Amino acid sequence: MEKINKKTLTIVIVATALVTALLLMLVVSVSVRQTESDLRFVLPEDGAIAPLEPDSSEWGRFYPQQYESWKRTDQIVEHSDNLEVSPANVILFAGYAFSRDYNSPRGHQYAVTDIHNILRTGTPQEKTDGPMPGTCWTCKSSDVPRLMDELTPAGFYSSTWAELGEEINFSIGCADCHDSNTMELVITRPALQEALAAQGRDHTKLSHQEKRSLVCAQCHVEYYFSEGAYLVFPWTQGRTVEEMQQHNESRFTKRDWTHQISGARMWKSQHPDYEIFELGIHAKNDVACVDCHMPYSVEGGRKFTDHKVQSPLNNIANTCQTCHRKETGYFISVLEQKKKAVLDTKSNLEDQLIKGHFEVGRARELGATDEQLESAVYGLVTAQWEWDNVSASHGVYFHATDEALRILAQGIDRMQKARSELQTILTSLNGWPMEYPDVSTKEKAQAYLGIDVDALRAAKNEWINTTMTQWGWEQEF
Repeated sequence: MEKINKKTLTIVIVATALVTALLLMLVVSVSVRQTESDLRFVLPEDGAIAPLEPDSSEWGRFYPQQYESWKRTDQIVEHSDNLEVSPANVILFAGYAFSRDYNSPRGHQYAVTDIHNILRTGTPQEKTDGPMPGTCWTCKSSDVPRLMDELTPAGFYSSTWAELGEEINFSIGCADCHDSNTMELVITRPALQEALAAQGRDHTKLSHQEKRSLVCAQCHVEYYFSEGAYLVFPWTQGRTVEEMQQHNESRFTKRDWTHQISGARMWKSQHPDYEIFELGIHAKNDVACVDCHMPYSVEGGRKFTDHKVQSPLNNIANTCQTCHRKETGYFISVLEQKKKAVLDTKSNLEDQLIKGHFEVGRARELGATDEQLESAVYGLVTAQWEWDNVSASHGVYFHATDEALRILAQGIDRMQKARSELQTILTSLNGWPMEYPDVSTKEKAQAYLGIDVDALRAAKNEWINTTMTQWGWEQEF
């Protein structure tokens, strides 16, 4: 046998050492991943967490990382006044409660507090008083799945908001999205179950990745109240702005309110976040809501989903940069450009809509008939519906910039046509050109509509300190 020279022997030894090291690294990696997996999915015994348990601290005994991160949603305290930021909202919602009080959302921890304090919920003196139905609690509390189970969905919806108030003790939490025994993501809200069923989809057979968006879509969607204040998603024709309008025109003909200035019967878009998100580049690449708003985190050797639901820009290292190899400043810059494009186009449409409402109102004063105004009013109502689908959708300029701009451009085209028709009508009635009131600030716009916000706020504070306290609610501001 020939002798193995020293060089060859050295190569063999080094190669063997490298292979051994790589194998050890693989074993360690598999072990670590297995440990992470075990730590992530160790379940308590059946029944350790009561079915539909609304108190998230009970879940936190077994899932402390998730629970502690969920509690940190109380750090998301931004609460801007949308009417102050964009006074156009006051006029566009004239005659509707959104012209009184309309704030941007805060962290999930504030869902109950904010609906207590918002002027739109009024000051009901008795539990049977209005103005809001029990349906308005649907997306605010982890008590809702329990109450719907006890009362049936129809019974829950047909209750008054005040009647259910004493039963609402916890904000949005674990029971809204998880099964207490298996921790599987589940759809707990009947409106989404029913909307999916109408499309031939069984909510119990969704993939895990689908559910990572659809648990959010239980609430971050467009909806309306049908008979008995029953909650409905307008998805029978599809989920684009045009398809949801087709549904509304066939199923929701009563509309939401009559506009105080124009007399037009209006639809209010709520917050079609999921519907518009679906049309963006991230959804088309199978990215889920949770991927960006609740990314994975590691703490104490444990990998878990961070339940501090927040903007992806607050945690770019674990969101954007997991897929896109760009510096933080790049993402901020791109988003600001997209946001400016959407807001500038939206402002253009708002100006057209406001003038349209005043023009219709003036035409009515001068004797124009419903028949004469029908085409222009339909254009006005539809264009405002389109505007509101963008305006009310959280993060629209990030989720689907192109779709937002398409919708707004379509609304602008409608309003140009509608206002041309209105100009012809007003000219025939000697009402053109016309002057428009100064509604350039929240204060001026609310004064024009006769809204006394100071009186409304004083009444609300008195109600919080008396009736609400008597019903067992703690004072919250």
